[in-house]
Amino acid sequence: MHIILVGLPGCGKSTVGRQLGRRLGLPFVDSDAVIEQRAGMPIRDFFEQFGEARFRDLEEAVIDELTQGPPGVLATGGGAVLRPATRERLRARGTVVYLRSNPERLIARLRRDNKRPLLQVADPLARLKELQRQRDPLYKEVAGYVIDVQSTSLSMLVNRVLMQLELQSSHSAAAGGGA
Repeated sequence: MHIILVGLPGCGKSTVGRQLGRRLGLPFVDSDAVIEQRAGMPIRDFFEQFGEARFRDLEEAVIDELTQGPPGVLATGGGAVLRPATRERLRARGTVVYLRSNPERLIARLRRDNKRPLLQVADPLARLKELQRQRDPLYKEVAGYVIDVQSTSLSMLVNRVLMQLELQSSHSAAAGGGA
């Protein structure tokens, strides 16, 4: 089974995912990095040349493939939850952790980031707030766990995710062992 991280751009999915993979001895994959490798260009350039719909097609295909592979930790792009088929695959093929953060905190991290195409607008904070409004219900729909990342160190955040996974594992074992 996969451990899949979802959340807004800049919430720490890749950073947390790398650490989780190390701690669990599982491979880590960032779906955006795979998409860039397959497309042969940065996501921002792909968006400019082909548009968001084609990007979402590629993203859906990549996530479908990655979630069928061997167990690992997967960090998804912020918009991966937009497609119903992708949401269904995420729920069915892994334990999904929603790393929730508020736009005001994220904007400080993303202020100088020019790689994220949806934030290349006059008012990135307003855009992040809009993305949160649209996507928060979708993240919650797929998530087995919601973990707030506000003012939490990386190691504490990874420990919180590991604790949730351990609790899930012990509940599953207890439920299965009582038959």
